[in-house]
Amino acid sequence: MAHAHESNTKRIWVVFGILSLVTIVEVALGIVKPDSLHMTSVLGTSPLNWIFLILTIVKAYFITWAFMHMEGEKKWFRRSVVWTAVFLIIYLSFILLVEGDYVFEVYKHGHLKWIF
Repeated sequence: MAHAHESNTKRIWVVFGILSLVTIVEVALGIVKPDSLHMTSVLGTSPLNWIFLILTIVKAYFITWAFMHMEGEKKWFRRSVVWTAVFLIIYLSFILLVEGDYVFEVYKHGHLKWIF
């Protein structure tokens, strides 16, 4: 029993360390905001925003994998959770891009009237 407790404790500390490191990097980049990452554009947004998105996904992965105990679940259950989240993220991204483009065009060219 003591051995299982030590391995779980070690695992929790490793995940805590990874999450802390990622959070420290995010906060440092948010405070410093290097112009080379903030004032340029890649795929419609700054590389700094892409870094924040990727680091946030990494944190969500480790939280789900370790603290929601997904590593011990069956393969089909893990996939159902992951693919549902992937679908919803893609769907949300599509909606945000379409609506954001419309709002951008309204601000850029004045009032636009959609004729249905």
